[in-house]
This record gives sequence, C-alpha cells and structure tokens, in this order.
Amino acid sequence: MNASLDPIRTPERSVAVIGAGPAGLVAARYLKKHGFRPVVFEAAAAAGGQWNPASPASAVWPGMRTNTSRVLTAFSDLDHPASANVYPSQVDMLAYLQRYAETAGLTPNLRLSTRVEALERGPGAGWIVRSESGDSVASELFSRVVVATGCCTAPDMPEIAGLNGFAGRGGAIHSSQYRGSESYRGQSVLVAGCSVSALEIASELAASGAAKVSVAMRRQRYVLQKLLAGVPADHVAFTRFAAQAGRALPPDAIAAGMKQMVVASCGSPEQFGAPKPDDNIFVAGLTQSQNYLALVAEGRIQPRPWIEAVDGQTVRFADGSTDAFDAVILGTGFGLSLPFVSETIAASLGLDGYHVDLHDHTLHPDLDGLGFIGLYPLVGPYFPVLELQARWLAYLWAGLRPMPSIQTMEQGISTARARREGPRDVPMHALATLFAANAGVEPRPAAWPALERALWFGPLSPASFRLAGPDAEPNAAARTIEAARAFNATAEGALTPEETARLKAVAATPDLRAG
Repeated sequence: MNASLDPIRTPERSVAVIGAGPAGLVAARYLKKHGFRPVVFEAAAAAGGQWNPASPASAVWPGMRTNTSRVLTAFSDLDHPASANVYPSQVDMLAYLQRYAETAGLTPNLRLSTRVEALERGPGAGWIVRSESGDSVASELFSRVVVATGCCTAPDMPEIAGLNGFAGRGGAIHSSQYRGSESYRGQSVLVAGCSVSALEIASELAASGAAKVSVAMRRQRYVLQKLLAGVPADHVAFTRFAAQAGRALPPDAIAAGMKQMVVASCGSPEQFGAPKPDDNIFVAGLTQSQNYLALVAEGRIQPRPWIEAVDGQTVRFADGSTDAFDAVILGTGFGLSLPFVSETIAASLGLDGYHVDLHDHTLHPDLDGLGFIGLYPLVGPYFPVLELQARWLAYLWAGLRPMPSIQTMEQGISTARARREGPRDVPMHALATLFAANAGVEPRPAAWPALERALWFGPLSPASFRLAGPDAEPNAAARTIEAARAFNATAEGALTPEETARLKAVAATPDLRAG
C-alpha cells in the first residue's frame, strides 16, 4: 500500500474499526452481521487487545486473571468452555477472543500489524484513516469509523518529588510494566495505589516470597471480595435491581445500601488493621481483591499513607514516616489517550487526557459517522456493556434504531461535561441498561414471568439481552436461567416477599438517562 495526497475511497459499506481488542471485535461482529464490511486495524500481530501480552498497549502480566466471572466476561453468542475456571486467566481470555474472531468470521476483516497513525476529517464528508504496516503506508477514506482502542492505554504516573531518582535495585515502574512476582523475591516492595491491579499485585507479592510488602494510598477504599459465599461479586452487585435503584433513589440512599452490602459480606477495612474509609462509600471509593484485607490482618501487607517524596531508596510518607524499599510499583491507573485523532477531532471531544465529551459515551453531534466504544473506566464486567454499545451503534447505522436528534446529542454532551466534576468510573449496571434501552433490547421483567426473578436479581448476563429486539435468540430464556443458576446465585421461581418489597421501594421509573 502506498500513501498519497489523495486517499483511496473505500466502498460505502466499509467501516474502519480501530482496535482489535474486545470492543473492536464485538463492534466488527455486529457491523458485519448487519451488512457492513468492517476493516479492523490492529497494531499488534494478533487480536486480543489488553489480553494479548505481545501488544504494545497491553498491561497484563503472566498469571493475571479476570476480576469478573466467566459468565460475565463473555459475549452473548460464545460462552467459555464448561471446563473454564470461575475467573479465566490471561491465556484463557486471549484464546477466547481469538476464537470469537474466528467464530464470527472476522479473520478476513483483520489488518494485523497495522497501526493507525492519523484519523482526520475527509474532504466534504467521511474520515481519512492513515495507517502503517511495516514499510507500507496507506491513506483511505471511510464514511464511518469506530474508535475502539480502550481507556487503559496511557499509564497515569503521579507527580512525586524524587521518584525519577529512585535507587532501589528493583526500580520504580507502573503496574502496566509488571511482569510477575518472580523478580521481586526477597525484596522490600512498595505498591502505590488502591486500584484493583494495585491490590492484586500486592497480594501476589505477599504470597510469592517478597521480603516485605507495603501499600501506600491517598485514601482507603472499601474492598469488595471477588467471591461472596462462593458467588462471584459481579453476580450480586450488578443487577437490574441495582440499576433501577440507581435511577429511583437519592445518592445518599444508594451509597448507604452499597456500603451495607459490602460491609455485611466483606467487612470494613479498619476491622482488618487497614485505615478506616470515609463513611460515604461514594467518597471513599470501592475496589476489589479477594485476599488483600486478609493479608493486612496477617501482617503480610502493611498499609501506608500516600508518598510525599523519594530520596534514593528512602520513601517519605504523608505522615512524616520514612522507610527504605528495593522496588516501587505504581498501581495508579490510566489516563485516556487517542494520539491518532486530529487536533480538530480532539477539540470537539474535549479530550484532556482523562475525559471525552460524548452523547451516551458513543456519539458526537459534530462528528457524523464517528462512533466510540469502550472509552470509559467501568466498575464491573466490561464484556456485556461493550457488546450492548456495539449493538446500539450497529443498529443506528443500519437503520434499525432511530438516530438521536442533534438537540438530544447536544444535551448528552452537556451531561458529559457536567460529569467531569465527579468520579470517572461508571457502574456496569448503569451503562448496560442504558445501552440496552438505546438498542431496543432491554427486556421488561414483567413480560417474562418465568424469568422475572432472574432478570431483576440475577446477573446482567449477556444472554438476557438477547430476549427481545434485534438479534433476539430463541434459546436466550434458557441461557438466562442458566446464568442465574450459576454458582447457586439466583434460582428461577417467584419473587420472594423481601424482593417484592425491595422492588416496590424503587417502583418509580425515571428516564434511563438519569442513571
């Protein structure tokens, strides 16, 4: 391929999809199913996105496992094998995504080892995608483009005095560079942050021969275990009832209910010897780890205040205490990076390294023909949400769902701008039900009497979004029940009196967008 001043115009039904991770693959799958020809650009030599350790953007490490169950870390038309662990490994996830691409017939649509260098507005209409593959470059004009590069590609490095001069033998790295515990055996390690990755890495180090493990954090979050009495936490915490409660109840009531659920099932951090979090769980924040608090209680992990400064190997903390470490691992999360978009597109999006202004996280009224999938940090399982967002976008472009009016999208942009003042993370159930309603696939539990309990209080399984609307499947009801039965979480049958009362308390139904 050769680049030229005049881009090659692609066929009208061709759609560029940037990224072949979970978001890009599921977008391509539904676009292809509804008559489009997706062209999936992927910088790595294989599909898989974050789950492909060979990808330059991957932040996984050997032995890493999902923090969401196999039921909710899957798309609706491909389950994990029956032999899969409750929490699949990185190897399992990469195999799953590559199998998904093959099953969906996407292999001919993949342009692997092809990096998108630029995305800009075309002359008159459409979007120019400039890409490189080895020594070859290309410039192509597409009428539609999906940006699906994810929100975890730009490590967020905190500003800490002296950090760049840290002199410990293990060095100072971001968690995205962590490649397992072996090289830290016998070392004193400081993990900074309270993210899921930070606590999982600290737990792994404490169990794998590190001499000492400390965790520094700005504020103590509540910690939700991965398993609650044998049931994956995502099956309990992310339900249609939770989404409805989020729309109908005031924030203080939601915070109190969430805190009660977490503390009743997992305890409060101060009970284990960690700092006491803020009474308001929304102020404190929520993280997840199966073993972190138990390791704190055993003295195998020492909580510390945030880092104030570094001098050689010595770290000074915010309370004035100091300690020497061999290694520092920064589990401080990620910013949002779209380095290939033009300055004009970035300005329209209000891209600032953390936020992007989009109507319902997907569309912009000034960027007709551009769609964005998965550019939000999510609390809970990603796969069902990504699939629902991909379906909505495919249905819009295929004419199966009405395109939002300019006025509606402008209101959505205003909502996105207002959201910048709050936490970035979005609850999975809020986005899942929003995208499902937009796509016309959110089931009404009352219309499915045999499934009503499973739909309200069971997991937001991918199959439950194939009951109605475009792409409904005849076996979706049976698969919804199967997902609700998994791990003995929620069986079928009539609502209990307690569940009926809880539903009555949130019976008012504001617009889904309010969630």
